[in-house]
Amino acid sequence: MLAAVGLSDLAERLYTDLVTHGPATAGELSRRSGTPPDEIHVALGKLAAQGLIAARHDDSTRPAADPARPDLAPAGPATPAGPGPTAPALPGTGTDDAAPALRYSAAPPAVALEALLAGRRHALRQAELSAAALAEAYRAATSDDAHRDLVEVVVGPAAIGHRVEQIQRGAKRELLALVTGQYDVVPADATGAETEAVERGVAYRVVVGRHSLGAPRSAEALFEALGRDQRVRVVDQVPTKLIIADGSLALVPLTTPGDAGEPAALLVRAPGLVNLMTILFEQVWAWAQPLGLEAGLPVVGEAPAGEPVGTDRRILALLLAGSTDQAVANQLGLGLRTVQRRIKAVMELAHAETRVQLGWQAHRRGWVED
Repeated sequence: MLAAVGLSDLAERLYTDLVTHGPATAGELSRRSGTPPDEIHVALGKLAAQGLIAARHDDSTRPAADPARPDLAPAGPATPAGPGPTAPALPGTGTDDAAPALRYSAAPPAVALEALLAGRRHALRQAELSAAALAEAYRAATSDDAHRDLVEVVVGPAAIGHRVEQIQRGAKRELLALVTGQYDVVPADATGAETEAVERGVAYRVVVGRHSLGAPRSAEALFEALGRDQRVRVVDQVPTKLIIADGSLALVPLTTPGDAGEPAALLVRAPGLVNLMTILFEQVWAWAQPLGLEAGLPVVGEAPAGEPVGTDRRILALLLAGSTDQAVANQLGLGLRTVQRRIKAVMELAHAETRVQLGWQAHRRGWVED
């Protein structure tokens, strides 16, 4: 959990122990964690260097030396000089049996961790600025060919897989995909980037070929996608593999399975080409059948009809008359979520992104009486 602020697993466990159970000596921490004392002292030194812990003697309120520098530890009680060598002090234990051991206490997490997080945020912001500066420098260096970076040929499975991961990690709103079910180049969510994108709110719409339902690896990937609340549809044949992120970046293959040589793909940033690919996706999506789960099994729904009928038409009429979703549900004896799901389906049928567009499309297509 705290690796993001530079803590090792052991350091995090020690800090959590001190926060939870209060001050403790290195020996107590070693026994409770089952970790060798040498490793404990190293971890405590790193925690102290980051300001997450402080060390004090049992019988004094004055701060002890930094545990990362045992050579500077405060000396124990003075002893008369005598013949023979003096044994060196062990860090955190005192110079002899009469010297008190060091007890380590945790700094308040709200203060100490927030300081580390602020530093990390600043570092990330600087990295973002550096990335923007490098992008601008790249564009300036290629200014002799203004369209050079609008398309990029990517060759080889490793390079293509890396681009797929980058696209998913960089997506902010929506990711569209046409999937053939043939993972000869990039396995489904092999890097976890897809799962991370869904967790941060990226909406996925995926169309797969019907034959994918019978392929073991493809079926497993579909189960995982449906479990992550991705919207999946099925068609008899997918025209091509395709990934589009936020309507601004697309990746399409240049080769087909079985072609000689390494696989290649085209990374497209040109707005006109990306828009063309988006239109292709939307056309395939409009004719595809929704795929869902019932009793843990994939179920293919009905294909989208040409126009709303029955209950959907009544819902549409009530909406255009000014009724709220709840009022429509009450009048038709349906659940609110059922009404909202049906409205969403009608919007998809009309290719409308807002309800205002739905009303306009409904009148344009003659779905309601004037």
